[in-house]
Amino acid sequence: MSDGDAYVPTEVTAVDQQQQAQHEKNRATSTEIPLEEQQTNVPGSRMAPSIPLNRRHTLNLEDYFAGPRNMDKHSKWPLFMQMHGSILPKMIVPLIWMSAWSACVTCIYEVAKKNIAVNSILLTVLGFVVSTGLSFRGSTAYERYAEGRRFFAALVTSSQALGRIFWIHAKVLPNVDIRKQMLYKISAMNLVVAYAIALKHSLRFEPYTAYQDIEHLVGHLDTFAKSATSTMPLNGGVGKKNFFKSIGDYLGLSFAASNPRKQLKKAEKPLGNLPLEILNHLAVTIDDLVSRGQLPVPMQQTLAYNNLAALNDAFTGCQRVLNTPLPIAYGILFQQITWLYVVLLPFQMVAVLHWITIPATTVASYIILGLLFIGQEIENPFGHDVNDLPLDSYCEQIALDMDIIASHANYKPEDFFFSSENVPLWPVSGAAADTWLQRSESKLAETIRTKPNKTFEWRRWRGEKLGDEESAKND
Repeated sequence: MSDGDAYVPTEVTAVDQQQQAQHEKNRATSTEIPLEEQQTNVPGSRMAPSIPLNRRHTLNLEDYFAGPRNMDKHSKWPLFMQMHGSILPKMIVPLIWMSAWSACVTCIYEVAKKNIAVNSILLTVLGFVVSTGLSFRGSTAYERYAEGRRFFAALVTSSQALGRIFWIHAKVLPNVDIRKQMLYKISAMNLVVAYAIALKHSLRFEPYTAYQDIEHLVGHLDTFAKSATSTMPLNGGVGKKNFFKSIGDYLGLSFAASNPRKQLKKAEKPLGNLPLEILNHLAVTIDDLVSRGQLPVPMQQTLAYNNLAALNDAFTGCQRVLNTPLPIAYGILFQQITWLYVVLLPFQMVAVLHWITIPATTVASYIILGLLFIGQEIENPFGHDVNDLPLDSYCEQIALDMDIIASHANYKPEDFFFSSENVPLWPVSGAAADTWLQRSESKLAETIRTKPNKTFEWRRWRGEKLGDEESAKND
């Protein structure tokens, strides 16, 4: 290819894969403790050694209906046939009750010959009220769900920014052990991950530090939660459910529901506020970087403090969503008018549908009560239900982002901009950047100036070629 000629490939060329980096280190000396034998330093911890944050994948039926939803799993079943995340299990008891109720009404009308039917005008009047109430209930519940997702999205964004500040922007100090500085930066980035995980546990009323995904991240911090963990009940404050209570919880019965704040009420020591205490450690870390001159650019300092404040905003926002539910008066009223509507359904349909009233009432109850139950399901988006936000996935994403940022080598832009693999003027020219340094300035300027026209011609040519290939396949 001559200098400056348009680069028109005849086929898509495969790019040679780069050699994989050496990940396996030499075997440790005899004085190093093997990883599988290391123990946590969290007082009172009864957890196994820390492993990556992964959800369970078992064949147990109870795990199939457990949550939150695994966003990485892809199901090929049609959506209307999927049970994972469906509200149907929690509607089994109400639907059985409505079927029995409609059967009683129908038997009285058909067998006992008692005219207990009412005019359908009642269905119309109450239907408008019920539809309005369910619409309001569903919209307010989803608004809380979406708002919780926005706060965690802001948390991910700020975590990524702080990770870059600690690893990329923070300058290396001379006359200081480089290993110490690298461990300092990694520990600061671990605090960012710890904050996200602590926020997740806080929103789920899990106040201790003896959890498998966080104990190795905060065990070295002096916090109230760490002190309280030593008095943590063996079962975490939650007793094992018996068979009947497990079934009741699975079916969504209120008598089987446990108090989510049980661990908070049974605490023997002050639990403090772990996310806030981690923020304090992050603030001290940023102050230290600034005072030592590792963030010399004022914009970098502003960026660090702004994203620290953004983490605090995400915390207070999620707490606001969690602690400001729909007023109880609304909840009671919606429950009452919805159940009143479905209870009156058989009386309005029996004169017209007769024995078909039983399945018709069951189907109508499924539709109406389903909308009510969905609103209840997503009102608190931070729990463990299938339809709650996948907070574990968000925390895993932040941890992975920190690892990716830390894997970035500490080299200058010249090292990759003028690499032999950088093709800055593609598709006009396939010459690498270091090759262009050997050519004239006028030739480089001319190629840059004509790049838009040549790129347009190349794309049109490529489109025509792909079209011809597609036509040949169809023929």
